Order: sequence, then structure tokens, then C-alpha cells
Amino acid sequence: MTRRYYDLNTYLRDLFGCRVQKVAVDAGLTCPNRDGSISREGCIYCNAQGSGTGHHKMGMSITEQILRGQRFLIRRYKARKFIVYFQSFSNTYGPVATLKALYKEALNVDKVVGLNIGTRPDCVSEAVLDLLEDLAQEHLIWVEYGLQSVHDETLNFIRRGHDFKAFCDAVEATRKRGIKICAHVILGLPGEDRQHMLKTARTIAQLGLDGVKLHLLYVVKDTPMADLYQKGAYRCLGMQEYADLVCEFLEYLPPDMVIQRFTSDPHKDELVAPLWALQKAATHNLIHATLEAKDTWQGRRYPVFIQKG
Repeated sequence: MTRRYYDLNTYLRDLFGCRVQKVAVDAGLTCPNRDGSISREGCIYCNAQGSGTGHHKMGMSITEQILRGQRFLIRRYKARKFIVYFQSFSNTYGPVATLKALYKEALNVDKVVGLNIGTRPDCVSEAVLDLLEDLAQEHLIWVEYGLQSVHDETLNFIRRGHDFKAFCDAVEATRKRGIKICAHVILGLPGEDRQHMLKTARTIAQLGLDGVKLHLLYVVKDTPMADLYQKGAYRCLGMQEYADLVCEFLEYLPPDMVIQRFTSDPHKDELVAPLWALQKAATHNLIHATLEAKDTWQGRRYPVFIQKG
């Protein structure tokens, strides 16, 4: 089958010549949208776990978390090398000395070849970028910035605590240092229709990003989103609706932009809706089938809309 998008596994295999898997770790860091610097309430879809595993609270070190993840991924995928993914909350938000110790600990584990560092665009200082630039001399370093949408009215409604300009500024500061940049985008945000989401696609396509992660907005317990959903003020996307949006979103992206993921991994015990969000394999299969049915691919519209300005 013809490749219809540039997936992460292909990118990593081309780079390292073998199966490379991500190992998610919880570094015990926080977020300015949680610690009071901006707010203590967080984004409206985020609960107190911040997409974390809870392993830090269990007393597991970064090394222990990596080794545990490696054992599983070697058995399941026969992985030979690993990228450590600092996932929960904002992983450039802290004293530089603390961050350096965390990153170095991860990179010192056998078979680890790089880091993916999830964070916010308003949480990267020049000192942190200096550190990442230094690490990128010998390792694969990606910074993953949570953008979610290019529309400031949406960012304000979901209580991100930053605007689109903050994202653009962070990208500009990061790009010139040889650090790979991935943007997180959420499809199905309150108040956004198809045109809003495709505007996000067309906009990020022109920012020189290296990768993107697409997420379904799902509703989890103990969040303002759960309140909106239970009051009937928010409707979740259907599976086919989401697949159609993903396929059209891909059409506007540069063909060399790495698609790091198509959807999220909600915790079963926390999920309120939609329940199909737990069907990750089925969602991927539907996206692939929809790309085939529409005979479309990543970048199909990219040169057209760029030339038209």
C-alpha cells in the first residue's frame, strides 16, 4: 500500500535503522496553569493528573520508569532503541539544574537515543533552550509544544493561559537551535467547527514545524469539560467524523512533517465520553480506510494553498 502520511515509526526507522519506541515518564513537574503562576484551575479538559502515569508519586525514579517501559516494549515490539517521552504537565518548567539532571539521567540509560519533551510554549527560557541545544549535539531532541488551536478565542475559552503568538515566539526561538519541534493540536474543541480546525492546519503548515500530534478532545471526570458535557453544552465528535477531519487536516500539512500520533490514550477509569476513544486500533484503521476511500494523502493540498497565499 502506498504510504499516505509520514508516520513516526517510518521516521525513526529511517533515522536509526531499527525499531525505536517511546517510553513515557513522569518527572514530577508541574505547570504554571496549575501552580498559581497563571492559574490553579488548569485547562478545561485537563484533570489533576495532567496525563501523567502517577509513577513519580509511587517513588519511581526516571531510570526505573525507563527500564520498566523498555522491558514491555522489547517484548511487544522487539524494540532495540528508545526515545524517552517526558509527558505529564510542562517538562521545561523548573530550575535548569533540575531539568538538566532529569534529562541527563534519561539519556544515560542504555539504548536511549533521544528525548521528546512535552511542554507549553510559555515555558521555555533561553537557558532551557541552551541546555536542549547542547543535548541535541549528540542526541535526538524534540520539544513538543501544546498549541491545541491557532484561534485565540478558543485558547481563552479552554483556559490555556497563553495566546497563539506565544506559540509562534517559542517556535522561532527553538527552530534556530537545531531542536526538532512538534505541535499538539486538539480536534473538536468547544466552539470550533470544521473551518476553524482546517485554519489551524493551514497555519501550522507554514511555521516550519517538524512534526504534529493530533488529539481527539475527549471528556474526563472532574473537569470543567465534564460539566459542559453533562449539561448538554458540548457534543463529542463521532468516530467517522473525527476520521474525516484527520484526513482533511493531513491534506494541508507538508509531506515531510512527521505525524507523531493520530489520537489520544484516555485512561479507561477517567473517561466520560466518547467511549469510542478507547478504541485506538479501530480509530487508526478507520483513518487509514478513509484515506484510501477518499484516495487522499498528507500534503495533497499543501503546495496549492501555499502558492495561492
